[in-house]
Amino acid sequence: MAHILLVDPADIARRAMRGVLARGSHRLATVSTVAEAWSFIQRNVAVDLVFLELKLEGENGIGLLQRLRADCFLKVIPVVIYTAAGDRDVVRQAMQLGVQNFLVKPYRDDYILAEVGKALANPWRNQHFEEEKSFCAMTGLTPDGLRAALKEVHASLQNIGPELLEHIKGENAPGAIGTIENTTTKGEAAGAWGIVELLNEVKGLVEQGLWPAAGGALSQLGFAERLIFAHLNPAVVPEDFVSPEERAKAEEARARAVWFNAEAEQRVPVVAWPQLQQQLDGLKGCPVVDSVAAAFQMAATGHPSSLAPLMDIAEKDPGLSAQLIVAANQVRKGENEPDHEPVENPRICVGLLGEIRLAAMASSLVRVDERYMDMPPCSWTSFWMFQVGVARMARYTCRYLEFHSLESRAYAAGLLHDIGKLLLLRLHPYGFQAIVDFARRRSVPIAAAEKFFLGCTTAEMGAYFAEKREFPASYGVVMRFVETPEAATEDAVLVASVSLARDLCRQNRVGWSGDPNVGGVKPIAETAGWQVLSGRVFPSFNLQKFETEAHAECRQLKRELHGQVHLPQL
Repeated sequence: MAHILLVDPADIARRAMRGVLARGSHRLATVSTVAEAWSFIQRNVAVDLVFLELKLEGENGIGLLQRLRADCFLKVIPVVIYTAAGDRDVVRQAMQLGVQNFLVKPYRDDYILAEVGKALANPWRNQHFEEEKSFCAMTGLTPDGLRAALKEVHASLQNIGPELLEHIKGENAPGAIGTIENTTTKGEAAGAWGIVELLNEVKGLVEQGLWPAAGGALSQLGFAERLIFAHLNPAVVPEDFVSPEERAKAEEARARAVWFNAEAEQRVPVVAWPQLQQQLDGLKGCPVVDSVAAAFQMAATGHPSSLAPLMDIAEKDPGLSAQLIVAANQVRKGENEPDHEPVENPRICVGLLGEIRLAAMASSLVRVDERYMDMPPCSWTSFWMFQVGVARMARYTCRYLEFHSLESRAYAAGLLHDIGKLLLLRLHPYGFQAIVDFARRRSVPIAAAEKFFLGCTTAEMGAYFAEKREFPASYGVVMRFVETPEAATEDAVLVASVSLARDLCRQNRVGWSGDPNVGGVKPIAETAGWQVLSGRVFPSFNLQKFETEAHAECRQLKRELHGQVHLPQL
């Protein structure tokens, strides 16, 4: 594998070169000007080959070649001119300066790979050091002994810089020469002839009393250090050659370790509640899964003849519904309507916002990558099924129990009741994964795992977010008390309806609720939700019939959400 530097401002050239080099698993870095190229090579001794376009902004490519050939170390770095300019005089000048080859565009795959092969056959850095096998045979050193000697030279170079600078500033020739000769002796013993050449050059300048020139030459000591390091560590990839994809993977690995190692390292909770609150305050909106956001944006910006498709998308997604409700109520608030009732229905929100506002909102949605939810038994699909299932069963319960005024609100409350998990997924995707993994391994409810890692639950996160973003108050109450409906002092029937819907969906395994698999069907009479609802129905209410029909409805809903509903044949 080679580290290639392309000096060419043309994006098409960069993309073409990257494609060719990828076939050999070579790494490519690109710059546009001579100044950028010089700075890059000074930082990255590991550059194996330079492909150089002559037509550059400012100083042309020949200028870079001249600078390289005037440098005591870089005079041997291989350069291939690959240019659109094939002028005979330029070719002659380049060849006189010493290039590996002069090629004229367009690019040829076989030419490029052949030049890389030439550069790797005898890496230029090796020309500044004795060949290991022959040098060890000549000096009696072992390979490990030679490495130790080179490390000693490296350490000496790190230390002599400040000392030499003081001698040169004071024009102390004996002191400077003594310091130089000490390191030169170490360089000779290690076969580091490139470093010896540099030190002898500085020594000669000191002996002639050319103090400014000697001071300028000291700047190359840092390059000499990097040269030895690269020689000793050829497998190390310089930071400038790490691809954006590799950086992202490394960052993900570090973030994942923070959460997945927290239990063993006894660093729980990983995030304190005040910090989570600050992070929630910083969100620009409720997160929406990327695939849903894309579908909504496509529908919103396609000049729809009807808003019905947007309404259909909105009422089936918790994050999108939440964001629409917030946006619609902000609009109503901005219109200064006295004592306006909050808008609670996502479909109505779509109509209220209108095509222009919806298009603007669609392009600025806070998105979350659904792949982070892929933690069996959890996935975005299974999470979504549970949210929609709860919404549908909450509405079904209100309709069956004749709480007709609550039907629409119960659906929305059921859909929104667990948005805290979407918030966590956006803020700490690997925290979400670690929590799901912990709950699965320990067979504990997801809320217990959340407490362990966060010191709070995602239900509390959702309720906090709802309050701060001025959701209709009843939705925040549902989020906070859905697992303990008996504790709700307001909107008790709404909370209990959603709570009962959760139990029904859990028992029938509609999607993923985050809790361990239910061993058997729990009678409705024993659920916390029914304990609240039972006092709101007529004494003659047939609970057994409701129970049978509710489970049947839930099973039918499950088949529908899995796409297993068969339409009647015409």
